[in-house]
Amino acid sequence: MREKKYHHGDLKNALIKAGIEILSQEGISALSLRKVATKAGVSHAAPYSHFKDKQDLIASISSEGFNRIYEKLISRIKDISDDYPEIKLKEAALAYLEFALTDSDHFRITFSGIIEKDKEKYPEYIKSSLRCFTLVKNLVEECQQKGILEKCPLDEMTVAIWSLVHGFVSLLIDREFSHNLFEKETQQELLIKLLNKITLKEIK
Repeated sequence: MREKKYHHGDLKNALIKAGIEILSQEGISALSLRKVATKAGVSHAAPYSHFKDKQDLIASISSEGFNRIYEKLISRIKDISDDYPEIKLKEAALAYLEFALTDSDHFRITFSGIIEKDKEKYPEYIKSSLRCFTLVKNLVEECQQKGILEKCPLDEMTVAIWSLVHGFVSLLIDREFSHNLFEKETQQELLIKLLNKITLKEIK
């Protein structure tokens, strides 16, 4: 097999993509840096220039997932006025849904918890996941200040909002909902309706 050539920076992304495909199709037991290298079309030694072992690769996949979620959220809310935090919250929820629907394999792996017990070994993973949580936390705080959300402890409300959105999205991509649930409403409309169950003012 002829080895593929990658420009600077592309090899790591190619290896991450190959890792996602193997994990989603065959599971963690099938993952190895050698197999990832084969799938990416590079030498067996090539992955070691970026990853120490397969756990390091999984941590990078998860970190990149959080980075992509963060970028999607920021792109959807950056031009919305601070006077309308409820619109920011809605758009952030829809951006989260969009990432999960368009890249469900990466979404599942990001939140798989595979490296959670050893997360202290992966500072980039901690940094990227905390950045996402902080973004949501700031949105929740803005909504509390404007009377959109109840003024309970900020971390608790942030977890409640994230849990609601994440739970809905996870059930959706795992096809756990009844097939006729979306006959009258779109996935996006139902997600916002669920958010309105815990907001003090209706989000439209």
